[in-house]
Amino acid sequence: MSVKTEHKHIGSSLDNFLAEEGLLAEVEGVALKRVISFQLEQEMKRTGLTKTQLASKMDTSRSAVDRLLDPENHAVTLKTLERAAGVLGKRLRLELL
Repeated sequence: MSVKTEHKHIGSSLDNFLAEEGLLAEVEGVALKRVISFQLEQEMKRTGLTKTQLASKMDTSRSAVDRLLDPENHAVTLKTLERAAGVLGKRLRLELL
């Protein structure tokens, strides 16, 4: 006696599931922002730069830096990311895959 499964996603990848649900781009964007926020914070720790100092060097406000480092805030511009990376001696690299 065979049991037929009704779960269409069993055996498929998470990426496939998210793509089928129309969520892949959103999930990848959230993950990317979290990674970038984490990398910026790690670089700040490595260089000993505070949020206030970073804001000053970026010619912006401390609250703007807080938004930049908030992994849940996805409304950060590329220009802001580039400025932060530059201040920290890094480059921002984006790729289309």
